[in-house]
Amino acid sequence: MLAEDLFLLRDGLVRLLEAYDFEIAAAVESGPELARALAELRPDVAVVDVRLPPSHTDEGLQCALQARRARPGLPVLVLSQHVEQLYARELLADGTGGIGYLLKDRVFDADQFIDAVRRVAAGGTAMDPQVIQQLLTRRAADDKPLGRLTPRELEVLELMAQGRSNTAIAERLVVTERAIAKHTSNIFAKLGLEVSDDDNRRVLAVLAYLDHGR
Repeated sequence: MLAEDLFLLRDGLVRLLEAYDFEIAAAVESGPELARALAELRPDVAVVDVRLPPSHTDEGLQCALQARRARPGLPVLVLSQHVEQLYARELLADGTGGIGYLLKDRVFDADQFIDAVRRVAAGGTAMDPQVIQQLLTRRAADDKPLGRLTPRELEVLELMAQGRSNTAIAERLVVTERAIAKHTSNIFAKLGLEVSDDDNRRVLAVLAYLDHGR
């Protein structure tokens, strides 16, 4: 299901998703239409713009959050023009997975977007690095555990929160996978989080930590 108020963007996203074999259950342009479609059609994944008519404030996200309360774990990928921390934190609050937050002007190609939709639909996460960075920055300002992380551990934490595996992080930072495993163990220990080898569980643990005490 797709919710986007701009016709050209909505039509373009529909064509793109269909080209990658997604079936579009509904493509709507307003909050009331979205709320009704989410309740009636129960989609496998919803791609939702934050700001929809009639209020053009947080209509899209509020509809998605209400639908997730009614159907826990409903996969939702949010599209936004800006990093809006309150919205990101609300989306992360239940920690059940199947969540994403992408910035429209930082989606650079079809593969990146389609990969994000598929990951979220499968119960995973797809968070834009700028969203994670702002959550980390805000949390670090008054959080002692984050202050105990080394600069490298903070870098690894940011990449982990984006949904990257140890292998992908190692490739990105040009270090060994063993070194990343050591960093992640240190991070979980310093943050008081349960160690997990499951990529999505550890991302959710990090996101839950970032959301804690909001």
